[in-house]
Amino acid sequence: MCPCLATSFVPLAIQLLLFTAACFLAFFLFLCCLCVLVVFFEGGGVWLLWLGVMAGGKEEKDARIEAIASSIRVVPNFPKPGIMFQDITTLLLNPKAFRNVVELFVNRYIDKGITVVAGVEARGFIFAAPIALAIGAKFIPLRKPRKLPGEVISEKYDLEYGTDCLEMHVGAVQPEDRALVVDDLIATGGTLCAAMNLLERAGAEVVECACVIELPELKWSPVDSDQQAMMDYL
Repeated sequence: MCPCLATSFVPLAIQLLLFTAACFLAFFLFLCCLCVLVVFFEGGGVWLLWLGVMAGGKEEKDARIEAIASSIRVVPNFPKPGIMFQDITTLLLNPKAFRNVVELFVNRYIDKGITVVAGVEARGFIFAAPIALAIGAKFIPLRKPRKLPGEVISEKYDLEYGTDCLEMHVGAVQPEDRALVVDDLIATGGTLCAAMNLLERAGAEVVECACVIELPELKWSPVDSDQQAMMDYL
């Protein structure tokens, strides 16, 4: 072999080897960063759907979320001027989208040892009941005042104008229960925080809260950092 060819070939081979090694290293570091993100968010009790999409198949999950979002009708100026009302009745008219909502939450909670699914009056009942059936947990309705016939435990919470209250039957929750709170929408977070306080006062451990819709423009404010970490939404 010509000496000049030999001297030019060796550096080229080394460069290719170094380039390949650098590519593998970069890919490895990317995977490590992704794992750190998943551990961080999952460990904090916040399930962000885009992480689930990356882990579970992008095309299928994206299609389900898109179908759910497109099935929810926005009604302007209801129930008063300036309110953009998120109407889930159109979602309920679409059996496939409704099933997808339930399945997404069931997949999330099936192996988390949930023994109680608490639905917040009134639209939370619609999603909480089928989730409870699917994961083998009992369903508890959290109702407005004077709706439950038996002895109740109550929790008041503040609204933008005035106060409201949630009630639950005494004895519905046991101290060893692990609870999931379900509602259709999170706005300011006051109702969910009241639901969590109510269940915890009865001795249950609140694992997470789950909502179909979030209104980030309202900048909901949990009572404390632990409650913030438990909020989960599609």
